Amino acid sequence: MTAVSDEQVREGVDEDTLRRLAAPAPEEVEQLDAWWRAANYLTIGQIYLQGNPLLREPLAPKHIKPRLLGHWGTSPGLSLIYAHVSRLIRHTGQQAIYLAGPGHGGPALVAAGYLEGTYSEIYPHVSQDEAGMSRLFRQFSSPGGIPSHVSVTTPGSIHEGGELGYVLVHAFGAVMDNPDLLAVAVVGDGEAETGPLEGSWKGVSFLNPERDGAVLPILHLNGAKIVGPTVLARKDPAEVRRLLGGHGYDVLEVEGSDLPGMHLRFAAVLADAWARIRAIQHRARTGAWDGTRPRWPLIVLRSPKGWTGPEQVDGVQVAGTWRAHQVPLSGVRDNPEHLAILESWLRSYRPEELFDADGAPTEPVRSLAPRGDLRMSASPHADGGRLTRDLALPDFRDYAVDVPRPARTRAESTRRLGELLRDVYRDNPDTFRLFCPDETNSNRLGAVFEESDRAFAERVTGDDVAISRNGRVMEVLSEHNCHGWLEGYTLTGRHGMFATYEAFAMVSASQTVQHGKWLQEAGRLPWRAKVPSLNVLLTSTAWRNDHNGFSHQGPGLIQVVLTQRGDVARVYLPPDANCLLSVADHCLRSRSYINLIVIDKQPQLQWLSIDQAIEHCARGAGIWDWAGTDDGTGDPDIVLACAGDVVTMETVAAARILRERLPGLKVRVVNVVDLMTLMRPKDHPHGMSGTLFTELFTDTVDVVFAFHGYPGAIHQLVHGRPDADRFRVRGFIEEGTTTTPFDMTVRNRASRYHLVMDAINNARRLPRGASDLMAWCERKLAEHQAYVVEHLEDMPEVRDWSLGDRRG
Repeated sequence: MTAVSDEQVREGVDEDTLRRLAAPAPEEVEQLDAWWRAANYLTIGQIYLQGNPLLREPLAPKHIKPRLLGHWGTSPGLSLIYAHVSRLIRHTGQQAIYLAGPGHGGPALVAAGYLEGTYSEIYPHVSQDEAGMSRLFRQFSSPGGIPSHVSVTTPGSIHEGGELGYVLVHAFGAVMDNPDLLAVAVVGDGEAETGPLEGSWKGVSFLNPERDGAVLPILHLNGAKIVGPTVLARKDPAEVRRLLGGHGYDVLEVEGSDLPGMHLRFAAVLADAWARIRAIQHRARTGAWDGTRPRWPLIVLRSPKGWTGPEQVDGVQVAGTWRAHQVPLSGVRDNPEHLAILESWLRSYRPEELFDADGAPTEPVRSLAPRGDLRMSASPHADGGRLTRDLALPDFRDYAVDVPRPARTRAESTRRLGELLRDVYRDNPDTFRLFCPDETNSNRLGAVFEESDRAFAERVTGDDVAISRNGRVMEVLSEHNCHGWLEGYTLTGRHGMFATYEAFAMVSASQTVQHGKWLQEAGRLPWRAKVPSLNVLLTSTAWRNDHNGFSHQGPGLIQVVLTQRGDVARVYLPPDANCLLSVADHCLRSRSYINLIVIDKQPQLQWLSIDQAIEHCARGAGIWDWAGTDDGTGDPDIVLACAGDVVTMETVAAARILRERLPGLKVRVVNVVDLMTLMRPKDHPHGMSGTLFTELFTDTVDVVFAFHGYPGAIHQLVHGRPDADRFRVRGFIEEGTTTTPFDMTVRNRASRYHLVMDAINNARRLPRGASDLMAWCERKLAEHQAYVVEHLEDMPEVRDWSLGDRRG
C-alpha cells in the first residue's frame, strides 16, 4: 500500500460524515471562527494583561503586566489547528491528543484547555468567569504561576517543547500499541531545523496500522524564527513536497490568511487526511493490507507569523515577520501609542460576542468542544497514569545464575536479563517494548527475538533476521528516536526500556534531563497520575569498550542523572546477573522515576546467589564479609568500597592480594549497588541512615572507593557524611584507547594494584611487609605494561582471575 487511491480513501469512512467534515456549513464556520478568536484573545491576554480581562473599561497602564513574557507568533496557527481537530473529534468520536512542537505556544494551549472547561475542572480557582479569566492572565509566565511552554501544568500535554526537536518521536511513541489514538503533532518550522526532528520523520517506517494508532504531522510554516527566516519556509514548496514525500508521506497543503477561506480549506484538508488514515487502518485491520508501508498523510500549513496581530508597529512591519515571534508590542505601559494598538488588537476579536456578562464562553464557543474525555485537554492518553496497567512480570528468580560460591562462575549478565524481557514480551503483548539503537543482540538481549521480531514497515529481504511489520522490538540507529519513543510510550501509560551503549547515551542525555524535569513537576500536581518509569539500561560500558576505543569510553550519563532531583532520579550499578535481575524487576514495577542501570555485557564473575542478591539490592549496599579480612570486632584498618561491575572485580582482587600478602591488615569490602544510598536521607529518599553508613564505612577509617564513573560523583554523594575527605576515589579519568580490558583499569589508575597501593598509603596502621607489597605492585604494573605490548592480551593471572585462582 504505497499510496491511497480516491476509492480507498472512502473505505471505513462514513460518506456523510466525510462530506460534512470536508465542507462545513456556514454556522459551523462561524463556530470555528468564534472559538479561534476566543483562543487568540485569551492568548494575548495571558501575555499582556493583569487586570481588566474583558475590557469592561478602557485599557490603562495599570492593567498591563510589569514583565511581558510569552510568544505570540506561532499561537494563532496552533489555535486554528486545535479548533479544527476539535470539530473533527466532535463529528467522528476520534480519540486524539495534541502535541505542540513549538512549545512557546504555551498560552494558546492553555487557552484551549480553558475554553474546553478542562482547565477550570483541574484548577477550580481559574474559573470560567471574569475573576477566573483574570487569574488565567495573571498566572502566565509569572511568579507563583505557570511556565510559558506547553508544560506539565497544561492539561492534555505530554510534550513541553522547551527543547525543540522531539514532537514527532513523542507522537510516534504515544500511538505504538495504541490503535484507537490519533496523535496530532504540530512541527514548528524552526523546530524542523533541529537534528532530532530531522531524524524523526522516519517514524512511519516503524508503524503498524494493524495494531498501532496514527500520527498526523502538521508542519506549520509561518516563515520565521526569533530573528530570521526558517529554512523550509524559504524553500520552493516543490522541494518541501519532495523532501517530505521522500520520507514516505502523502503531502497535503493549506496556505493563506484570508477568512473564512482558511477555515474552509483547512477543514477540507483535515477531512482528507483523516479519511486517508482511516482507510489505511481499515484495510490493515480487515485483511486487505498487502504489508507494504502505507503512505501516511502529512499537512503543510502555511500561515503568517503573528496572524491577526498588529500589521505594523512604529512604522515597521510586524505581522508575517520574525518581529511577531515573541511580544510584538513592548513598552506598552509607558507608550500610549502601543497601549492603544494593544487595545485595538484585543477588541478586534469582538470579545463581547465570545464571553457572556459573567465572563464565561458563549454557546457558539462552547459548542465546538467535544464532550468529556474526548476533549484533547482531558484525554486520558495525555495523563497516561490513568490508563497504566501493571506489567505481568515473571518471577525473576527463575532466570538466576547458580552461584554456589562467589567469584567462581562467569556469565554474560545481560543475557539473563534478555531472557526475562523475552517473557515480559510474551506476557504483555501490548504494554511493553524494548527500544535500542541497533544493539539488541550486541548487548546480549537477543532472547527477546524469540517472542517478537524487530518492527519494520519498509521492505524486508531474505537476508533479514527477526524483522517484520508485526515486530515490536524497536531498533533504529538513533538514540533520539529510541529515547523519545519510549517517553511517548510511557507518558501514555505503557512500559518499556531503552538500552544503549553507555558512551552514546550522552547523545540523548538532554532528553533524559528534560524527561526528569517533566516527572519532577508532574509530581507536584495531584491531578497527574504516576506513569511507568523511564528505564535506561547502559551496557557495552566504558571499562569494556577496550576493542572500540576512546570514542566509546564514557560514563557521563551517571553524572547527568545525579543532577536530577532525588524524587525522580535512581542509579543502579548491579555487580552481577542476579543483582541485575533484582534491580530490573524493581525498576519495571516502579512509577515516575528515571531508573539508570549500568552493567556490562561481557562474561564476568558472578558474586551472589539470587537470595543474597535480593537482600543486597534491598539494602542498596552491604559488607561482603567473604571478600575481606575484617572480623567484625572493632574498626578495620581500611575500607575498600566499590560500585560497578569491573571495579568490583578489581576491588575483590585487591582485597585478596592484601589477604595473602599482608594478612595482618584488617580490610573491609563494601559493595554499593544503589548509588543513591550514599546520600543522606534528607538529600535523597534512598539515602541510608547515619547509623547504617557508620556500620558500613565507620566514621574515621579511610575509604578507598573504586567507582564505575567519574570520581567526583562519589565525593558529591558522600558530602555531609562524617569526615567525607577520608574517601579516596578511583574511577574513570578520561584515559582510554583501543587496548586490553585490564589495561583500561591501569590507565585510569583503578586496577587492583593501584587499589592495594592506595590501601597501604591510607590505612590507619601498617603491618610488616607493606613496603615490600608496594614494590611488588609497582613491579606487577611494569610487568603488565610489557606483557600487553608483547602479547596483545592481558596476563593470564589477570585475564583468568577468580577467587579459586591462586595466581596474582
